[in-house]
Amino acid sequence: MYAAKVEGDKYRFGEYELDMARHQLRRGSEPVHVEPRALDLLRHLVEHRDRVVPKNELLDEVWGDRFVSEAALTTALRTARLAVDDTGSRQQVIRTVHRRGYQFVAEATVIGPGAPPVEPGREASVQPAVVGGPLGADRQTIRFCRAGDGTRIAYAAVGSGPPLLKAANWMSHLDLEWTTPVWSHWLRGLARNRRLIRYDERGCGLSDWAVPGFTFDDWVDDLETVVEAAGLDRFPLLGVSQGGAVAVAYAVRHPERVSRLILAGAYARGRQVRARSETEGAEAALDLDVARVGWMHQNPRFLRVFASQFLPDGTPEDWDEFTTFQQQTTSPANGVRFLEQFARIDVSDIAHEVACPTLILHSRDDERVPVSEANELAALIPDSRLVLLKSRSHLLTAFEPAWDEFLSHIDAFLTE
Repeated sequence: MYAAKVEGDKYRFGEYELDMARHQLRRGSEPVHVEPRALDLLRHLVEHRDRVVPKNELLDEVWGDRFVSEAALTTALRTARLAVDDTGSRQQVIRTVHRRGYQFVAEATVIGPGAPPVEPGREASVQPAVVGGPLGADRQTIRFCRAGDGTRIAYAAVGSGPPLLKAANWMSHLDLEWTTPVWSHWLRGLARNRRLIRYDERGCGLSDWAVPGFTFDDWVDDLETVVEAAGLDRFPLLGVSQGGAVAVAYAVRHPERVSRLILAGAYARGRQVRARSETEGAEAALDLDVARVGWMHQNPRFLRVFASQFLPDGTPEDWDEFTTFQQQTTSPANGVRFLEQFARIDVSDIAHEVACPTLILHSRDDERVPVSEANELAALIPDSRLVLLKSRSHLLTAFEPAWDEFLSHIDAFLTE
């Protein structure tokens, strides 16, 4: 029913080596004691790391004809995670996919009889297959450039082919994005058959966190800096969430540079700007006040609610993963500064000056940025088309049908 095991293989991931022939897990030179059922579970997940493994399959493979409850699977899963220094909230090795099963997501190297042929002295790298393709953090190049005010900006390129530049958005980290389910599938999907260039905005990720300026114009200036540093001439530009407004402003400043514009979950006006009544203004102010308190005090209840706005169909584990990643990307003080600036964004008076074909993609039931904002962008930008996706997510996950549709629309748009 399932692919046959290759008993001679060894799999290396992080500090660990899983020896199939010896049925042994080692950390460095030391063996790691793992209960046999948990080790069998780990073996099966590693062997089938290119896909999500359903619960029933794990029960069949690990326990065979023996009837056991899902509690036994949960216990074995917890034991396997502890053995490889993983947890249900971190999920950097074994990822829980809500309602579908589990997937081994750590970057692995296979050696032994089942490994593909490689050059002498080199090992074959196997990347976690979320959307396919041999792309990963070890394949990207990170460089640094300096903005006009001296701020150091980190940027990276991965993949090969025609370029696609992604404007920065909040909650990014050029290195850690490869290991989080929030962004890893975006990187692999966007870098298929093209060279994806992206960067961490000031105050975030690998770029400087302590900066002299923190305004919308600074963000557009930083995009200009990265374009020059990367040696780009004319290219398509992608803007996600508030990065969409930055991309719009850049496209207006440099119509000779931007060949096509893609906006995903974007908006022209921040929440404070688009408030049309006293009630909406009060709601926007309250939202920002709650955000200030939540971020400054790292309130876990607020942070989980905030995460649920981005991933409304996620599990508590998904929200915890999202929150942990946020905390790794910026400081609490900068988190507040970002949210204050987002609320004041306004490119509605210049969006009509975008001169290139524009694709606007938006989740129909987005709970963070309402679909009315996508409608406004489509009405403002002359040569634009709007595609509404069947999703509630602000950031599409890898395991919803809208994700494949999202990539298909981008691929088609960029090859026209």
